[in-house]
Amino acid sequence: MDLFDAAFFAEGDPHPVWAEMRARAPLHRQVLPDGRSFRSVTRFHDACRVLGDHRAFTSERGSVLTQLGVDDTSAGHMLVSSDPPRHGELRRPLNARLSARTLAAWDDRIRRAVLRFLEPALDGGEWDVAERAYALPMTVAGSLLGIPEDDWDELVRWTAMAAAPDDSRFRIRSSGATLAIAHHQLFEYFGAQVKLRRDDDPARADLIGHLMTMTAGGAPLTDEEVVYNCYSILLGANATTPHTVSGTLLALAEHDAQLRRVLDDPGLVPQLVEEGLRWTSAANSFLRYAVADTELSGGRVEAGEAVAVWIGSANRDESVFADPYRFDVTRTENRHIAFGHGPHYCLGATLARLTFRILFTEFFRRFRTIEVTGAPRHLASVFIAGLTSLPVRTR
Repeated sequence: MDLFDAAFFAEGDPHPVWAEMRARAPLHRQVLPDGRSFRSVTRFHDACRVLGDHRAFTSERGSVLTQLGVDDTSAGHMLVSSDPPRHGELRRPLNARLSARTLAAWDDRIRRAVLRFLEPALDGGEWDVAERAYALPMTVAGSLLGIPEDDWDELVRWTAMAAAPDDSRFRIRSSGATLAIAHHQLFEYFGAQVKLRRDDDPARADLIGHLMTMTAGGAPLTDEEVVYNCYSILLGANATTPHTVSGTLLALAEHDAQLRRVLDDPGLVPQLVEEGLRWTSAANSFLRYAVADTELSGGRVEAGEAVAVWIGSANRDESVFADPYRFDVTRTENRHIAFGHGPHYCLGATLARLTFRILFTEFFRRFRTIEVTGAPRHLASVFIAGLTSLPVRTR
């Protein structure tokens, strides 16, 4: 199978392939027609090793498989493309703004966003959960960043193009053109926001203002670094959250007994959230490069080789998860890595969990059934696993 082919993830099921790779080829090498190649890591403990050891596996040459062979120009300047100690210098000033204590004040705002998301379902008619979910994270991330609401729809579209440039819903002419357009629009937008604030009030009490006034490694960020990290934060929020929501609701629709369990015991919502994160594994893959020759999974990765970590596979590893192909809202041993692992563990994980818990709590207060009324349409992407359409009727 071609794991570099976005269409495979839209039209096929990668899990049987990953299961075979875990069993027989845990350090698989794929060579592309143009000569580029990458290693695939599919076992849980190998995934944690690659993601957790920045000295052996660097993020600074690119962290997304579609960047394969093209060095990242944002290396050392953007959270996702920097290694410690620089990564920690950029991350620590942001941690306090996204801590559980700070985000508690956002509870009501998140609940209002959730109720807006659920509004089309209240009359019992059909609605497209996946399509609707694309706008949900922006209502929270947009407010946190301090972005005007009039701009949210365009930013949702551009981040979707950046995350899945191969998908026909977002593609403009070609995947390369789509990605270039998305990056140009997003960087230009945040550049304009920074310039506007420099001329007006750079110390606003939002995340853009925080990035503009914070120091990292004893020095303020350059405007370029502010723009890079605005992009990183927004993409992190918008790219995965919608697919965790729609994928978890699809799993509940397909597993009625599990739906009944949560309806009978709303106290299971936190466990449902964790199982939904494991089950969907919306961040499908991460990329790293070997710094030196390294032994891994009984094989050898040579210095400079690219290594793709398949999160969806790691989160179904039979050696770690009991009955991993069972969607189980009562699962207690659930050490999934849906938010990554190691230095690059998702900065917004606390906010995402809070959003999911509020969403499913409000959902189960209002609805007793989820009926899928049309064929789900899966996203064509090697980076994000998700849905672009899921028509349902909720009662």
